[in-house]
Amino acid sequence: MNSDTGTRIDKWLWAARFFKTRGLAKAAIEGGHVHINGARAKPARNVHTGDTLDLTIGERKITLVVAGLSDTRGPAPVAQQLYAETPESLARADAARAERRLGAPARTGGRPTKRDRRAIHRFNEGADR
Repeated sequence: MNSDTGTRIDKWLWAARFFKTRGLAKAAIEGGHVHINGARAKPARNVHTGDTLDLTIGERKITLVVAGLSDTRGPAPVAQQLYAETPESLARADAARAERRLGAPARTGGRPTKRDRRAIHRFNEGADR
């Protein structure tokens, strides 16, 4: 645990379990998916307690505040104590989750199912009259 000098952002993201490896964390940082206090980060940049991080992981945009520092990966409950997600970020995640739940996956072609076939027959029977 580093306290006053800070911890490298790539090590911290790995220790906080946002990425499975430090290499993946470094790639995300170099790709511009990580910002510290509004500025684009570099892998060797130190993160300090109280810093605000903006992460983009896939489709999700996460905003969090650094609550603790660690450069070693530990169990998940310990990793969750290293940060606090902002209420705005949690609201965005809930909205995205609700949107995904409402939007049923559309079939992308292929052979019709039995249910589809019955609907087609019902539709065609009404057109013949």
